[in-house]
Amino acid sequence: MKKIYPFPKLILRVIVALIICFSVNVCYAQQEAAPDSSDQTNDFYRLTRRLIQDGFDPEKTNALLSNEGFFFDPGGVSLFFVHSESSLNYDQFSSPKSIANAREYMATHKESLYKAQEKFSVDKTIITAILLVETRLGTYLGKRTVINTLSTMAALTDKALAERVWQAISDNKKSERDAFDKKVDQKSRWGYEELKALISYADREGIDPVAVKGSYAGAMGIPQFMPSNALMLARDGNQDGKVDLFDHDDAIFSVANYLKHHGWKSGLSRQRQHEVLFRYNHSNYYVDALLKISDKLK
Repeated sequence: MKKIYPFPKLILRVIVALIICFSVNVCYAQQEAAPDSSDQTNDFYRLTRRLIQDGFDPEKTNALLSNEGFFFDPGGVSLFFVHSESSLNYDQFSSPKSIANAREYMATHKESLYKAQEKFSVDKTIITAILLVETRLGTYLGKRTVINTLSTMAALTDKALAERVWQAISDNKKSERDAFDKKVDQKSRWGYEELKALISYADREGIDPVAVKGSYAGAMGIPQFMPSNALMLARDGNQDGKVDLFDHDDAIFSVANYLKHHGWKSGLSRQRQHEVLFRYNHSNYYVDALLKISDKLK
């Protein structure tokens, strides 16, 4: 019978060393790829993991979502589930005072509005009407932290977090629970895409995303763009090398580019104008208000 000799000690030591080295590298890679797991009860723990898995920088993402100004906001997001477009008073924007303010705005920003009209073939009165209805010509921009809104919405894939939003809705404004759950499913997917767009937009423009304020729906800036539109369609109107939706020139150019992208051009019929404007806000009340304001400004 052939005698089997044991491995030399040197070979065994090499094998053990390789195993240890491999284990250390695996652990290091896991720590680098995952958020700090010291507190997995953090509301955004799963969301952080998801962003990192989708390619966002682990260190930056962990730092962002652990920022002290960053928090789950069930009260704010609950407005998504009780908002009614038809209850808004759009007539206020065609009042004599509002039209006077719009005319003054057009005089102040005459050069930028003219350039946008020439470049994108969008009537300056339509651009002004949108800015009037969206933020009262930049005087009311919203006070909610956009990234909190979008992160809260994106995190609603967690049923426990969705329950907290449900509880934040007053009983007299609650819908049927099935309808709520269906909307949560839709809005959580939408919120996640908008969150990714906001982080990308802020990174591109050198903006602190936690500092961006906006509406309860996550819209931001003078034209109230969602982050995905800011990332794709916002334009640099003052030619300073940055796209800042809180700057009037950039806001004017961005609105004009948005409308052109969705089919606006000179000589559109009234019906086609309505269809393009409906892309900005899916509300017939909204579109009718814009066209009424535009007519008054001509």
